[in-house]
Amino acid sequence: MENSATFRFYEELNDFLPREKRKITFEYLFNGGPSIKDAIEANGIPHVEVDLILVNGRSVGFDYTLKGGDCVSVYPIFEFLDITSVCLLRESPLREMKFILDTHLGKLAKYLRLTGFDTIYRNDYEDKEIIRISLAEHRVILTRDIGMLKVKSVIYGYFVRSQIPREQILELLKHFDLYRLIKPFSRCIKCNGKLTEVEKEEIVDQLEPLTKKYFNRFFRCTGCQSIFWEGSHLNRMKELISEIEKRKESKNQGIG
Repeated sequence: MENSATFRFYEELNDFLPREKRKITFEYLFNGGPSIKDAIEANGIPHVEVDLILVNGRSVGFDYTLKGGDCVSVYPIFEFLDITSVCLLRESPLREMKFILDTHLGKLAKYLRLTGFDTIYRNDYEDKEIIRISLAEHRVILTRDIGMLKVKSVIYGYFVRSQIPREQILELLKHFDLYRLIKPFSRCIKCNGKLTEVEKEEIVDQLEPLTKKYFNRFFRCTGCQSIFWEGSHLNRMKELISEIEKRKESKNQGIG
């Protein structure tokens, strides 16, 4: 016997819906008694992007069995709004933002590390390994593969909308409200290790003649021991940080 329920998805969850279903209440037809998680994903929404489900005004978990006549409201992640008392989907909200990226987001990984975020990336990771590390280390999976975000065991994840790396980092900063956590040039873009300032005299024997001549401020990675200095890429990154700050100001003023 076919039953029906009404669904309403809020904010960026509408990105996954066809235009005719965005930002409205619509009817959902189903047979049997599917879980609310299965019904949500049948509508194209990865469960990891959902933080709160209300059925007939009551908060429910992913295992709730959908019934005919139910009125369902689905809300996106509230990373910096504590909804612990009403959210039944996860044991606790994620507070420390750490990431692991799929193989298609290498340039985004560099941007995240340059802005100071703990970011794991390798171009040979398989989906199963990404999911395993995410669960073990409580990392948010960033991906352009919706299918990976629908894997049942995945808890934290986000579908990156933009395909342009520079826009992707701005998208993430806005979505997760990360502006106050930015620490430029504090992580190694090669291995994700932390950078510490080092005296020139300590590493002078590792420098090329022109680097030794024209630069005086140096940083060393505590992981791979790579040496960094304020080279030609610095101005480009300062431009990005400046753009980030402008976006932050616009957000605070309610612009855009």
